[in-house]
Amino acid sequence: MKLAIFAPTSMPSRRANTLQVMKMSQAFVKLGHDVRLAIPEGDRELEVGDRSWDSLAHHYGLSVQFQIEWLPANPGLRKYDYAWRAVRWARGWGAEIIYTRLPQAAAISAWQRINTILEVHDFPQGNFGPLILRIFLEGSGAKRLIVISSPLAADLRDRFGSHIQTPFMLISPDGVDLERYADLPEPEESRRRLIVEDNQQDDKFSSQFLPERFTVGYTGHLYPGRGVKLIIKIAGQMPQVNFLIAGGEPSDVAKVDEMAREKNLENVFLTGFVPNSELPLYQSACDVLLMPYQRQVSASSGGDIAKYLSPMKLFEYLACGRAICASDLPVFRDVLSAENALLLPPDEVSAWVQAIKQLIEVPRMRKDLALRAKETAGEYTWEKRASKILAGV
Repeated sequence: MKLAIFAPTSMPSRRANTLQVMKMSQAFVKLGHDVRLAIPEGDRELEVGDRSWDSLAHHYGLSVQFQIEWLPANPGLRKYDYAWRAVRWARGWGAEIIYTRLPQAAAISAWQRINTILEVHDFPQGNFGPLILRIFLEGSGAKRLIVISSPLAADLRDRFGSHIQTPFMLISPDGVDLERYADLPEPEESRRRLIVEDNQQDDKFSSQFLPERFTVGYTGHLYPGRGVKLIIKIAGQMPQVNFLIAGGEPSDVAKVDEMAREKNLENVFLTGFVPNSELPLYQSACDVLLMPYQRQVSASSGGDIAKYLSPMKLFEYLACGRAICASDLPVFRDVLSAENALLLPPDEVSAWVQAIKQLIEVPRMRKDLALRAKETAGEYTWEKRASKILAGV
């Protein structure tokens, strides 16, 4: 099947939506489809690295190549011009399905009677957001609406009612490349490998990073609401434990580093951004992985996504086979339970400290949670997700 995918943001960048688009593009290719990806050209200030395939594959952790085309987009036109241009581009080479996270492109293609799948990660915002979604829903080419969590699905049903019914709407959380998490080293061995690689490259780790120490980790962006302040508080009460924080924009990393220095913490280690291809080793270096999301969570755009989020780190953590401590937010209940994670109050430092201490003192508990986490990950591969999305379209 000829499948056109429209990215919503310029690439390569550190935004999570670009990673998700790349992973889904690869998954469709692995299923045997003819995939071509369009990317807006106008946000060069967001780009990191170059556009060569080798650079993209390293940045996004890709193993299968697919065709990519950058299309002009005037930043002042809020991608409406890109949406028209992308639809015309897709029709030009005979795309049978358009798959996108860009609502304006989905609305245009659906009304042009092109088979269209729209994926949404948040409730439509502003004066035009709900209108654009309704235009898509009423277009004869609208074939499926993908939402990443059941709370988002419930709110969309309440607002758009008769237009959204199963199987037209599919609840589908994000996914993971399982093969990248196969045969990972044990935590201490992973830490030793990180130190060796670090000595050969950029000195991210100080001599205080002792590989024999129990290590608790977090990977991902450091935007407000991701729980980094909570991690700093926990680290202050557990000086004999390494706290490894991998990810974040330079400005955010500097802020967290300042917080740690103010508290004289020598057990917090910040690496900055880590390419997705290298991320499994950092995650496997941890005995416990944290998802301390707060009740309000900022996206790269600054909006609050706490009610609807489906972080890719969740599925990476599961696949890594490590014990997970996560905030007990309703949206995480789609995937997590007491069987595969410890679910904790987002704002109670003492509860997180006690949970980590319990996992240190009871290795069997840690191992059981890790095994069940890995079992859960098998249900959430990118290929399974892609297959469900196209089923019956």
